[in-house]
Amino acid sequence: MSSKSKGGGGTVSRRWTLLLCLGSFFTGLLFTNRMWMVPEAKDIIRANKAKEHREELVVEGYYSKIMDQKDEARKILGEEGSTTEDDLQMLNKAISNLEMELAAAKMAQESILKGSPVPQELKVIKTRRHKYFMVIGINTAFNSRKRRDSVRATWMPQGEKRKKLEEEKGIVIRFVIGHGATSGGILDRAVEAEDKKHADFLRLNHVEGYLELSAKTKTYFATAFSLWDAEFYVKVDDDVHVNIATLGNTLARHRLKPRVYIGCMKCGPVLARKHILHKYVNEDVSLGSWFIGLDVEHIDDRKLCCGTPPDCEWKAQAGSTCVASFDWSCSGICDSADRIKEVHQRCGENESTIWNAGD
Repeated sequence: MSSKSKGGGGTVSRRWTLLLCLGSFFTGLLFTNRMWMVPEAKDIIRANKAKEHREELVVEGYYSKIMDQKDEARKILGEEGSTTEDDLQMLNKAISNLEMELAAAKMAQESILKGSPVPQELKVIKTRRHKYFMVIGINTAFNSRKRRDSVRATWMPQGEKRKKLEEEKGIVIRFVIGHGATSGGILDRAVEAEDKKHADFLRLNHVEGYLELSAKTKTYFATAFSLWDAEFYVKVDDDVHVNIATLGNTLARHRLKPRVYIGCMKCGPVLARKHILHKYVNEDVSLGSWFIGLDVEHIDDRKLCCGTPPDCEWKAQAGSTCVASFDWSCSGICDSADRIKEVHQRCGENESTIWNAGD
């Protein structure tokens, strides 16, 4: 009986043991699944939040970029961002300046590749260029010393006045000349001595010659643009009388135009199915013809070609002061070295006009 009783107790014990094992196993599975699933859910939540945060950053960054672009546009177009005609003209002018800078850079590169000497002024590199209103280049030749002196004695300020004109009014005036066929010869040395005295020359990388006036004109504009960041570049001959303040007022009316060519029609049209860059002996004709292929507004202003007294004198008395005066028969003032002083006395503006003129 005792043996039966032990055998029965052992059987019950094994069943309970099995049940307890199975229960422990399933309980372990249950807790294990919960431990695995909870962190996974948290990771998913964190991942979703991180993704949403990244998307917010991207959106904010994109929005910020758009706002930056809008702010930049407002700087160009004005505070209200209005696309008025004046604003568009200013944008076109900015584009035009960039195109001119590119053209000047290409010309400089070509000059270097050809081994041409670089003018001393071009060796000075400025990180930030001063903005000028206009650059006036007075075309002159080696044998025109008397003409240059007559211009200096009349309408072209000298010494500190010319320096003040550049600094306060942004007006640069230079006699424009190249070099002789023999570089460093007697002609070049004479100009160097004159320039040392007056410091009013712009020397070009160009061989002087009457039949090369078109090339000289092109070189002048390219050189002037590389040296001075100006709104207008003016070319005039050394036998013409100029009223600087009146010239400035005339140009100021066209400031907002991106591309403008202001001159005075003297002989009428001269082109008839010619190539755009055809060179003429007369440099003014060549320059005008070159602009035909560009998006340039041509303006025929008669104040730029008044006659000598009494013509310019009558106009001045009538309140319409001339910009430039010369004799049509000579394409300049005949015997200008002797007569330009008289023209200046009878047709010249008051000396104080240029200093009182608004910017």
